[in-house]
Amino acid sequence: MKICKIGADEFEAVKSITHCTIKEIYPHYYPKGAVDFFLKHHSDENILRDINGGSVYLLKDENDAACGTVTVDKNHITRLFVLPECQGRGYGGELIRFAEELIANNYDHIEIDASFSAKSIYLGKGYSFVEYNSIATDNGDFLCYDVMKKELR
Repeated sequence: MKICKIGADEFEAVKSITHCTIKEIYPHYYPKGAVDFFLKHHSDENILRDINGGSVYLLKDENDAACGTVTVDKNHITRLFVLPECQGRGYGGELIRFAEELIANNYDHIEIDASFSAKSIYLGKGYSFVEYNSIATDNGDFLCYDVMKKELR
């Protein structure tokens, strides 16, 4: 397994991991309007902006297959996804650890917007609840998530 910063040539891998995970996992936790919101939020334009900004990393397994991705924006972990078929192998934990180490070089705390499906994972890794947020989406649905924080020093 390896995690490395990527360029635009890996855009399709990041988009595929992100959209596949949202489409397969999020409908178990969120209504359709919220799932559609997530997909729009992780648009081609937003993914490419982050890649071109040098903040996107890709996790590849021992067979060099792309399995997960994470974006680090200053002290904020964003777009952390592991393909559903690759979950349960510790890849998510490795991406979190990797992002935390990057952030620890320049900041004293980490922030993350946690989806319902990931909240318990972050609680188990030492993150604490900061605030609850709700965004109105299409179909009268709502996207609800928690802002979480981890102190590093």
